[in-house]
Amino acid sequence: MKILIATGNPHKFKELIHILPAKLKNGTPIEYVSLADFKGLTLPPETGNTLEDNAETKAVYAARESGLPAVSDDTGLEVKFLHGAPGVHTARYAGEHADADDNNRKLLAALEGQLLPARAASFRTVACLATPQGRVQLFDGTLDGFIGFGYKGENGFGYDPIFLVGSSQKTLAELTEREKNQISHRAKAFKKLADHLVLLKNRK
Repeated sequence: MKILIATGNPHKFKELIHILPAKLKNGTPIEYVSLADFKGLTLPPETGNTLEDNAETKAVYAARESGLPAVSDDTGLEVKFLHGAPGVHTARYAGEHADADDNNRKLLAALEGQLLPARAASFRTVACLATPQGRVQLFDGTLDGFIGFGYKGENGFGYDPIFLVGSSQKTLAELTEREKNQISHRAKAFKKLADHLVLLKNRK
């Protein structure tokens, strides 16, 4: 059974294949492929007003165009002091063509001078599983923490180097891949999704 992980981000693809199961409960092996395996398949832009909208739009499109069950997600980082920003614009916080470093620097600048309590933040991921026939299921996961005062750690990607986990002094980028996959917002959402893969198989 093939499942398309609808991302062109190799870091995210690697993270997800360590979370999702290698086989279904009936023993059927699962082969995960990415957008890199489908030349010319480009996801629609994230123009939704919610994480749910964006995750569903991408997964439904990818499943329809590839002919495979597809999974996609959208993640928002919500900072209380910034009234929930960057929120649905998390990936493009510093602009349409900005990279992770640009986003991190903008967020740190926005919180300059603020003590830790004002830096309370939550990561929320909504994952979507869609079939070529249009069936859709949504799953979510949340991780609470704080925005740090600078970069710490060499692992992960995105906002990981500046996101302090819970009340600890460790950022997501200081955790091993195994540690991150046990607690992260994305892991929580995709572990729920993984539990439903067997249901997808039974319906086929």
